[in-house]
Amino acid sequence: MENIFTEQDKKFLQQRNMQPNKVLGQIDNYRKGFPFVELHEAASLKHGITQLSSKKMDDMVSVFEDFASDNEIVKFVPASGAASRMFKNLFEFRNSYRGTYDDQLELLKDKGPDSVYYFFEHIEEFAFFPDLLDAFDKRKLNFENTLKELRYERVLNTLLTEKGLCYGEIPKALIPFHIYPNEVRTAFAEHLAEGAKYARSSGNVCKIHFTVSPQHMEMMHDHFQELKDTYEDRYNIRYEISYSLQDPSTDVITVDMNNNPLRNELGEFVFRPGGHGALLKNLNELKADLIIIKNIDNVCHDRVKYDTHYYKMALCGYLVFLQEQIHSYLKGLKKPTAPSTKVITNMLSFMEHKLNIRPPLESNHWNKEKKIAFIKEKLNRPIRVCGMVENEGEPGGGPFWVENKDGSFGLQIIEASQINSKDENQLEIINRSTHFNPVDLICSTIDFEGKHFNLYDYVNPNTGFISHKSLDGEEIKAQELPGLWNGTMADWITIFVEVPLITFNPVKIINDLLRTQHLNVT
Repeated sequence: MENIFTEQDKKFLQQRNMQPNKVLGQIDNYRKGFPFVELHEAASLKHGITQLSSKKMDDMVSVFEDFASDNEIVKFVPASGAASRMFKNLFEFRNSYRGTYDDQLELLKDKGPDSVYYFFEHIEEFAFFPDLLDAFDKRKLNFENTLKELRYERVLNTLLTEKGLCYGEIPKALIPFHIYPNEVRTAFAEHLAEGAKYARSSGNVCKIHFTVSPQHMEMMHDHFQELKDTYEDRYNIRYEISYSLQDPSTDVITVDMNNNPLRNELGEFVFRPGGHGALLKNLNELKADLIIIKNIDNVCHDRVKYDTHYYKMALCGYLVFLQEQIHSYLKGLKKPTAPSTKVITNMLSFMEHKLNIRPPLESNHWNKEKKIAFIKEKLNRPIRVCGMVENEGEPGGGPFWVENKDGSFGLQIIEASQINSKDENQLEIINRSTHFNPVDLICSTIDFEGKHFNLYDYVNPNTGFISHKSLDGEEIKAQELPGLWNGTMADWITIFVEVPLITFNPVKIINDLLRTQHLNVT
């Protein structure tokens, strides 16, 4: 591709720590597009998704507890997003509502659990309601009279803007989620509570790493300082909380509908964050024996936390259990004498039945040397165990079998944007899918010699996608990097384990906090 950059452009890219060739590659992606993933078949129970028995679960919890007593565990929480998307429907309502008779009729048309009507009908049940009343008092306004007068826009201005609580601007991590007898907990606080149960390393240390936005760093740090002493005493633990920013060098250039780079009024290129795949840099720099990944909004009330803790520890134990065998095989393959045919057969059987790595069809005709090379190449990789829940219509990527470049077959988490929806065969496979990914990941990024993998070596760069956005009223194209748990981890060893739906409690819109698992009810 031709070099389109002026000297001023090169200086601008240098300031952002971006390589010109990398940006040219992004522009090329817009022009060529990304290929669709070819699904082989849907993963299902006993066919790519493991179902652990009660005894096996208990055994794996014990394995993990033994491991945790002598190893370093870190919980990794992507928490960089503001809460604005969580309040999207409320912002839209506020911007259009004028209090007219027609507006009120429009509000009554939808009384479903996700509706604005439902929000106002149940507003007193939210954990933030006392704070909202305080904000009204500070504005010298009466909340009850405001509702009687149907001044809903005033309520939302007080909740979402600088006129009151400013929830539309603060991180989702700091929104009050849950009510308890003696406290109200934010999503951040719930991660502290959860981490104390399943991310406790040797010496009663709980390490949690949050990815945050620059403008929210101080707020997050101050909030932790407010909670630190209380939570450390409550759980008999010492927290080590760390933070990292989404590096601007991972941003992606935007283009117009003709694939020409956009520029602002200063003549500079316009970049956008590259999605959660950009957090690979943050993850790659994290050094630990075991990393637990969980989204900031996927928390629940203490009333229903037992399953979350139990299954999380079982998943951790299952990874440790499998990894011990993997490392044992790899260490054996380093010995000067080649393993016997029987041992090689056992290795391949373990890979196929425990790790869901199927060799190419022609592998039956391979000689010993080629089989050993295949085993080494496939086993010496980062490993992840992913909880999968039954699909009941929740958003999230799905578990599928795909064919790799070398003709082998393995498991991947595939998002809808990666699939050709016009292909009837692919649609049929999607329709047969029974489970989805709740972002419940246990990861190990350490090899059998104790060295950390370079995670960039295991990314499939062809799994990004392009979406259409609006900028100043004009339609533009925006690009997202391969997702953190799909394309970015495409070449990891991937194991799917079924977990119950109760372990998945995301808060994508504000009304989700009115679901039973988020309420202080008996």
